[in-house]
Amino acid sequence: MISSDIPAWRSHLRKTLMERRLAIPVASLREFRLRIDTHLQRAFPDLVHGVIGFCWPYRNEYDARHLLAQLRRQGAVTALPVVVAPRTPLQFREWHPGVAMQTGVLGIPFPEGTAALQPDTFLIPVVAFDAGGYRLGYGGGYFDRTLAALGKPARKIALGYETLFVETIHPQPHDIPMDYVVTERGVYRRDGEALRFLEEPRGFSSPPCYAAEIAPGYFGEVPPEDSGP
Repeated sequence: MISSDIPAWRSHLRKTLMERRLAIPVASLREFRLRIDTHLQRAFPDLVHGVIGFCWPYRNEYDARHLLAQLRRQGAVTALPVVVAPRTPLQFREWHPGVAMQTGVLGIPFPEGTAALQPDTFLIPVVAFDAGGYRLGYGGGYFDRTLAALGKPARKIALGYETLFVETIHPQPHDIPMDYVVTERGVYRRDGEALRFLEEPRGFSSPPCYAAEIAPGYFGEVPPEDSGP
């Protein structure tokens, strides 16, 4: 594929896979979430010790809030991204239930007035992921700019579903590969230039426990009518 064709091709792929994700039944989304929760707990038990940057779930993305509620009880700090200005890195601000929120880009809420933090681990949603560990997002480039501007190393974990895999997204020079990809199937690690599925991810230290089902309104949001669980 010639480079001038890639933006249009990626735009079409983005639209196709977002429609595919939106078509996933509610029951399947819940099952996928529980599986991803478990894989994250098993493979990354150290999440309880650091700052976790994550994204408010959007249009059937994996919903990390249930797992993070448990990790906060064990000592983790969680932070949400804020678009400070167009074409600039994201700022991550501390978030927990009860924090005042404003509505931002795409109608996604963000914390108002809490401390800016640099995450030790980023949990990053995908529209697509490929065999090289690259992710396709929504086209704004915010995460790539954010990761390129980090002041210290941080672990990058992409989160998605197996149905969102493509052989290549035709990565461009600005695209930054993920260290890991976690789906309902399990954990992939980037080794060299390729993803490798980990049959038995290291880091497992205790049996996983699912975050309890959380009552509506716990997070302080009003869910859209077409949202997942």
